[in-house]
Amino acid sequence: MLSNASYPNMHTTILTNAQQAHQVLARLWAWAKPRLIAGQRLTLTVSECKRSEDQSRLFHALCADLERSRVEWQGKPRTAGDWKILLVSGHAVATKLGAEMGPGLEGEFVNLRESTARMPKARMVSLIDYAQAWAAQHGVTSCEVQEQ
Repeated sequence: MLSNASYPNMHTTILTNAQQAHQVLARLWAWAKPRLIAGQRLTLTVSECKRSEDQSRLFHALCADLERSRVEWQGKPRTAGDWKILLVSGHAVATKLGAEMGPGLEGEFVNLRESTARMPKARMVSLIDYAQAWAAQHGVTSCEVQEQ
């Protein structure tokens, strides 16, 4: 387990297979059991691995490709940041996650979209596929796709 310097009692471990996971969980139980018996409360969080840095770079490159292409949305070309918002929102709707709109701090409407930084790897793969398909349907060839 990896210790977190900011929180000495916090550990992060990536589980890669059943045997390794069993060993880690056995060590965790040996560490947690006496604390629980002593009345301490502990928090255990298990989650899917988040998207990789390579996935992040690819998605942001796709957004930059859309900006460079000058393809228009709602009558004008958009920035890479605009394309990120549009693609994440469109992907959420296309995958039945839905979109949440709400009033902003100054009364404007904002899309309260999911965070790409917290997306599991499989969801990020789906978002990249969605972005590549949308770009291709609109005549934009990604430099990332051309290199492969």
